[in-house]
Amino acid sequence: MRLRALLDTDALGLKLLGGEDELDRSVRGVMTTDLRDPSRYLSGGELVLTGLAWRRDAADSEPFVRVLAQVGVAALAAGTAELGDVPDDLVVACARHRLPLFAVDESVAFATVTEHVVRQVSGERAGDLAAVVDRHRRMMTSGPAGGGPDVVLDLLGSDLDLRAWVLSPAGRLIAAPKETGPATGAADGTELPADVCARLAAEHLAATRSGRRGPHRVTLGSTTYSLFPVRSTGRSPRAGEARDGAAPPEGSLADWVLAVEADAGDWAEERLDLLHGVTQLIAVERDRRDAARTVRRRLAQEVLELVQSGAAPAEIAARLRVAAPVLLPGLGAAPHWQVVVARVDWDGERPDGGAQAQALLEEILVDPAETGPEHSDRIAVAHTGDEAIALVPLPTLATGEQEGSRAGIQADTLLAAVRDPLAAGLDGDGRLTVGVSAAVHSAEGLRGALEEARHARRVAAARPGRVCAAGHQELASHVLLLPFVPDDVRRAFTARLLDPLRDYDRRHRAELIPTLEAFLDCDGSWTRCAGRLHLHVNTLRYRVGRIEQLTGRDLSRLEDKLDFFLALRMS
Repeated sequence: MRLRALLDTDALGLKLLGGEDELDRSVRGVMTTDLRDPSRYLSGGELVLTGLAWRRDAADSEPFVRVLAQVGVAALAAGTAELGDVPDDLVVACARHRLPLFAVDESVAFATVTEHVVRQVSGERAGDLAAVVDRHRRMMTSGPAGGGPDVVLDLLGSDLDLRAWVLSPAGRLIAAPKETGPATGAADGTELPADVCARLAAEHLAATRSGRRGPHRVTLGSTTYSLFPVRSTGRSPRAGEARDGAAPPEGSLADWVLAVEADAGDWAEERLDLLHGVTQLIAVERDRRDAARTVRRRLAQEVLELVQSGAAPAEIAARLRVAAPVLLPGLGAAPHWQVVVARVDWDGERPDGGAQAQALLEEILVDPAETGPEHSDRIAVAHTGDEAIALVPLPTLATGEQEGSRAGIQADTLLAAVRDPLAAGLDGDGRLTVGVSAAVHSAEGLRGALEEARHARRVAAARPGRVCAAGHQELASHVLLLPFVPDDVRRAFTARLLDPLRDYDRRHRAELIPTLEAFLDCDGSWTRCAGRLHLHVNTLRYRVGRIEQLTGRDLSRLEDKLDFFLALRMS
């Protein structure tokens, strides 16, 4: 804004005392000070408000004004409440240094002037940023990438003093601004800690699933964040397009999120519109990255169709030889492979479960140690029906390496970092279950790996919780049988064995169920179990005797121990 505009605002009550020829100067900020030398807090272009408390005599005006002029402030506005009038020595000093001088009537609070200037400057800066964003959008949509979301975040920081980050629905940090100063909870001033990313993603998904209008505001500690969804700008795929690499469907589980370190609750519509424009710009980059997965998706789809159709191993091996260099550029020998199967199930009728599972699996399988737009080059995920299937290459062992160095994907750690945000997004009517196969080294083993991953996913589906995974190691255990036991049989079996104990615990607070679990976990060892429960052995013997009395079973018999063990696992 221009200085001249301040005089035209009657509510400010400003009177020009000098500097009429300088009224076309731009004002880029405002500062109130009574320091004798405030230069360290000024960067130029400010309107400086002062109550004149720094002035002890006429000689103080010259050095004060000289400092302001050297820094390059736009103007000085002096309040009259302290001295009644602006002293002549200050008027002379400002004229000497060509610094415009205003008098602020004592009836006008400095806060009123500050609020007016900040509102005007912020609006103009937002307009300037909107123009930059629009140019950047055109550059990205009409040609090569214009720098990615990081550039947009830097624009927000430099032009609106807004710190922002882009997160995946699973809480992965996709983009962060360059250094913009220290941040709450961020060690280097730019990146958010992983736990903060997970919390923000969880809050975003929960808010979106609840139907609340955005932006969603979240307070973590003393910091407030506003969350804006980043949705795909692409058209909805026609039937059959998704398998050929079309973007995942629009929806809360597929959305990126723009997390802004600010409370947008009282923002003007213009500012909110600008942030929505920024999300659309980031969505262009999201679509570009998603399009880069097209080849990998098609390769995965072709390989899986060959596997499921019973094609000859030689034909499957030929497609794998094509896939290996695409997924692991520069790889000389064919890798080992793993298969990961995921499924999203909804309580109601939802036709997009397979595509949702595909989008989530692509995010889950991203290696957090990998950065840059090529971070997903090792992921090939297809979907068929309600199921998403990932073909994951594992580099061939170099000479001298041990088998453990090619551990691949482990089911017990796969979902550790993303379970909370995804559970929030699925809460109420959805579940995500994942199964992981063992590594195989040839086309002949790929069909078995696919079935193994599917069996493991069914084991995961038998467990409680919104987000569950199981691995191939569990298929050699009794847990392989549990998912295939009908629900009514499971309920009858567990009720017959455990309901008498639950009823007794409820009436007497006897803790028979925890005692039974500990006794079986200690392989029936009286001393180890008593030590774990901090009980005397005689007390333990009394509780076990009560369990046997209530159920008619004998815990010294292997068959009865196994029945109790399975009942606890199925309950």
